[in-house]
Amino acid sequence: MTSTQNSAKSSQNPVKVFIDGQAGTTGLDMRDRLLGLPAYKLLEIDPDERKHSKVRREFIEAADIAILCLPDDAAREAVALAEGTNTRILDASTAHRVADNWAYGLPERSANARIEIGQAQYVSNPGCYPQGVILALAPLISSGWLASDAPISVHALSGYSGGGNALINRLEALTPEEVPSWAARPYAMNLQHKHLPEMRLYSGLENAPLFAPSVGGYYKGMLVSTALPVGTLCRGKTPADVASLLNERYADEELISVRDIDDAAPDGFLDPTACNNSNRIEFFVTGNDQQTMLTARYDNLGKGAGGAALQNLNLMSGIPETQGLAT
Repeated sequence: MTSTQNSAKSSQNPVKVFIDGQAGTTGLDMRDRLLGLPAYKLLEIDPDERKHSKVRREFIEAADIAILCLPDDAAREAVALAEGTNTRILDASTAHRVADNWAYGLPERSANARIEIGQAQYVSNPGCYPQGVILALAPLISSGWLASDAPISVHALSGYSGGGNALINRLEALTPEEVPSWAARPYAMNLQHKHLPEMRLYSGLENAPLFAPSVGGYYKGMLVSTALPVGTLCRGKTPADVASLLNERYADEELISVRDIDDAAPDGFLDPTACNNSNRIEFFVTGNDQQTMLTARYDNLGKGAGGAALQNLNLMSGIPETQGLAT
């Protein structure tokens, strides 16, 4: 077994981390993040042995925390391999996001979330799209401003890196003549996207929202817009009221802000890439006296994936939450 020690020594014993699935988009991103942090020691499996269950079990057992950057079935297999060890699990797949006995790794969603994540044996990293929906809707539902059975629709746009290595490689291998002319393409047209269960559960909705995602013709950055149709908000509540509520709810959150749309989009167009290379989420509340829309902007590979995973890893390790994160 080999390991890669961070270049700088920590004054305390570093937390030993094994990334199971290091060859994927999130796995590679996590490796790059951890190599620069002296608080962590990265245990790296030989590429030729990364699919050998016995060797994976050895690495999992040797780690303090194993990060699973795997397809769902492989993530379930990894959890089974970890049985009988003391290793804690941070799963970046969809497999355990609504499972019993797993903490949902969205620290900002509730007053107790950080404690749950910090103490949990098993933590599921949230999906990219659901974070913008949950953080927008949960304060409204818990405050009684929005009924839990309200009909909600969500439209979202993400850079193509959200599609993983296969889509990235396919698009980046194109010649200039082959580059598609589309700026964005909708998908999941059967309304059965894998992120729907966590959107519903952790926002407090009784029914899953109608979710219409699109992939953009650019690398990363996302916009997630949650629409509240006529009659869903408490009578008399305006977009300004909603913005005030979110401002109050997230006033102490370093990574979340509520911004004025006119400042962010003076030309009328909102740039989905403006939060790239950070772990920030910016909210914009727009609408009129009958309809309200809440739009979240963030980096789908930052707060939407690797950044969220590092935030959770820090909490699990007793390390300052934003260490290693660009805020």
